[in-house]
Amino acid sequence: MNQAVQWLEQQTHSILLYPLLFILSLFVVISLKTSKVSKYRLPPSPTKLPLIGNLHQLHGLPHHAFLSLAKKHGPLMWLHLGLAPTLVVSSANIAQDVMKTYDHVFSSRPQLTFPKRLTYGKDIAFAPYGEYWRQVRKICVLQLLSAKKVQSFRSIREEEIAIVVEKIKESSSSNSVNLSEMFASLLTSITCRVALGRKYNEEEGAGRKFKEMLKEFAYLLAVSNVGDLIPSLAWLNNLNGLSARVEKNFKELDSFLNEVIDERIEKNTTLGAVAGAETAAYFVDVLLGNENDSTLGFSLAREDTKAIILDMFGAGTDTSSVLLEWTMSELLRHPKIMEQVQTEVRDIARGRQIVKEADIEQMQYLKSVVKETLRLHPPVPLLVPRESMEDAKIQGYDIPAKTTVVINVFAIGRDPMLWDDPDKFCPERFLNGSCAKIDLKGQDFQLIPFGAGRRGCPGILFALAVNELALANLLNGFDWALPDGLNGGDLDMHEASGIAIHRKNDLLLTAKPHY
Repeated sequence: MNQAVQWLEQQTHSILLYPLLFILSLFVVISLKTSKVSKYRLPPSPTKLPLIGNLHQLHGLPHHAFLSLAKKHGPLMWLHLGLAPTLVVSSANIAQDVMKTYDHVFSSRPQLTFPKRLTYGKDIAFAPYGEYWRQVRKICVLQLLSAKKVQSFRSIREEEIAIVVEKIKESSSSNSVNLSEMFASLLTSITCRVALGRKYNEEEGAGRKFKEMLKEFAYLLAVSNVGDLIPSLAWLNNLNGLSARVEKNFKELDSFLNEVIDERIEKNTTLGAVAGAETAAYFVDVLLGNENDSTLGFSLAREDTKAIILDMFGAGTDTSSVLLEWTMSELLRHPKIMEQVQTEVRDIARGRQIVKEADIEQMQYLKSVVKETLRLHPPVPLLVPRESMEDAKIQGYDIPAKTTVVINVFAIGRDPMLWDDPDKFCPERFLNGSCAKIDLKGQDFQLIPFGAGRRGCPGILFALAVNELALANLLNGFDWALPDGLNGGDLDMHEASGIAIHRKNDLLLTAKPHY
């Protein structure tokens, strides 16, 4: 977004270089767009400028900027991000209108250039609403991310978390622990084993390369693309190198996935029925099976398989590591809450060094800590944008078709109309009173970190299983502190930019083994 503004400033002194015809045609387009929407009763909006719309009013991270503007213009706000008409929703009741009452209208996605290229235009997260999306989502919900399937991965989660616990023990005596890196590594290992049937150790060349590719992939999905906001300026991506980076990352990931898939096919062919029995749980094998299964009335192409695997990494690694980072950060800042949740975990563990997944259901305070972290620090604070497929009316306002819709769950989670002391980290709110029955599955719109409706995240059970088990083991096995004698009040809580909002600085802590 800032690129468009910076470019305009740099070009002020050289405007005569542009053809007069281009300038005139541009204003004709803007005039036509203005006249087209003038018949609508649009929601409140701050004053916009030609070409850049409201981009100049977005200061800092988008979820904070949108919240600041919503305080002036209301929880249903109309913006122009460049030439893209955008509806920003900042309240639970309006989010319910969009994601439940009129879910059938707002279930598509705007076609964003970089995500479309990187995911073959065939993934679940960014694909437009239609028959293809419905079919691949059905495969994911029923065959990859059902409660039974998630439960079948329990041993993988437990094994990988036990490895992390041992690594922390080994490094705890002499060094602080970089939990941000540890969490990213843990989630990548789990997702690799679940999705691909093996993991790629970071100590190996292939493992390091894969980690770098995923990091670049996450960055490029989130980077501001001036071409999506002001299409006539899309050529800037050839100058700033973004188009080349997207193409490079796409080719690298495509080559890697081709190798993985060929390896799986060769193994399954060589070992035959034995391999089929052993590998039936892995996502890649399930998806390959769907490529050859005509009984479903819908078969996957190879690009579909690769796109869905990429979705699993995008959703299964970045967002979950974000949640673990912020949970541990808040607990360090609130030592009494840290002590209380550790007492619960250790009482249930009963002296065992490793917490098993079967223990987690009893840990109600730990679950409330996770909920409270998701309220204050939703991993994807603006969710993935939706797009209206036809004209609609929300709260008495007209919403034209092809409008981008942004749900600010960060703002909803801090709404003083919904939450007492909304900026306070208070897990107890989910144990007693009116908040006790609030869940995370998209039915309670005051807490929707995983979205809701047709576009709700299908991987919620998988994500919570990993996060709760990892958190329980870290709290059971170690006493945590900031290095150099710092206390929780000294912890830097600044956020980085991206789709998933990490800490700006890695979380470095000292770990004292409890056992």
